[in-house]
Amino acid sequence: MEERLLEQLKDTVGTDSRRRVQEGVEQTGPPIQWDVIESPLGPLYLAASAQGLCRIDFSADPATFLSGLDPLARTEQNPAALAPVAEQLREYFASARSRFELPLDLRRLTPFQRGVLQTIRGIPAGTVWTYRQVAQAIGRPRASRAVGQALGRNPIPIVIPCHRVVTSSGGLGGYRGGLDRKRQLLRLEGAL
Repeated sequence: MEERLLEQLKDTVGTDSRRRVQEGVEQTGPPIQWDVIESPLGPLYLAASAQGLCRIDFSADPATFLSGLDPLARTEQNPAALAPVAEQLREYFASARSRFELPLDLRRLTPFQRGVLQTIRGIPAGTVWTYRQVAQAIGRPRASRAVGQALGRNPIPIVIPCHRVVTSSGGLGGYRGGLDRKRQLLRLEGAL
C-alpha cells in the first residue's frame, strides 16, 4: 500500500512540475510571431522574433514549421507582424525587388555560419558564386565543405540568397527547399 501511495505521489509531483515549467515558459519564453503566405514556390512559413526575421520555411504544415522554432518560444500567428516580410517577398516574386531590407535574427547560428550568410547576402541577383568563391571571400579558401554546411543551415532562404551558390563543376549543389525550388529562384533572377 505504501508503494502505491509513493507512486501516486511521484506521478502527481511529476505532472505538477511539468505543468509549472510549461506555464513558466508560456509566461517568460521569447515571443515569436509567425504566418504563412502563398508563393510561386508553394506555401512559405515566416517567423520573426523581437530582433527580426528568424525563419522562412517550405514546411508542409504549421506543426512541422513550429517544431523547428525555438522550443522555449511563445509562438503566435500574427499576419500583421509579418506584413513587411510578406510584402517584400511578393515584390521579389514579381521581379520588383532583388535585395531585401529587413532586420534579421541569426543569434542561433555560430559566428562562422553568420559570416558565411552575411557574405552571400552580397551576391547580386542574377549571378552565382561557387562554394569555393564564398570560402575565399571569407578568408578560408579550404573551407568549401564547411561553407556548404553553413548554407544548408540557412534559416532564412530567399532573403539570404543561398540559392545563388553552386558547385565548382556547375552543378546546383543542394538546397533546403529542394533543387526544383533552387532552379525556380535562379530562373526568376535570370541566372539560368
